[in-house]
Amino acid sequence: MLLLVKKVFFLCRYKCNHYKFGMNKLAERLIRHGIKPSLQRIAILRYLDSHRTHPTADMIFSDLSPEMPTLSKMTVYNTLKLLVEKGIVQMITIDEKNVRYDADRSSHGHFKCKGCGCVYDVSFPIPDTCVVEGVGESTIDEVHLYFRGYCKKCLVEKEKKYN
Repeated sequence: MLLLVKKVFFLCRYKCNHYKFGMNKLAERLIRHGIKPSLQRIAILRYLDSHRTHPTADMIFSDLSPEMPTLSKMTVYNTLKLLVEKGIVQMITIDEKNVRYDADRSSHGHFKCKGCGCVYDVSFPIPDTCVVEGVGESTIDEVHLYFRGYCKKCLVEKEKKYN
């Protein structure tokens, strides 16, 4: 019995230290971007870092609120707005219904499946400069490239339905 208690104590201490380490890294990231860390801000940033599904604010709230009963939708919306303004997160407006959020700030595009609604990352090379007719050579600060279509899974389902 004593051995079991020691194992549980060790695992709890390990998980707590691991959890604190992750929170400290996220808090430092917020501070580097001029944001005062709070438990809610850290939780939302951790969620975005670990869920590369391009969630909406409502998805984030639904997933986090059971763990954080004091979390409000307004806090989620305000935090996301702040994270976007400070350049930690990018806002994706791939459809007219929902705004989605992406913690991956590298240059990439997005593909939205018309069937299941999933949003996937699309890699492509982005130049630092471009030539714009009438303006000349310009630098590129931001690119939004969206594709819409059907993912492989939905194409198979669509073919089964019509055959």
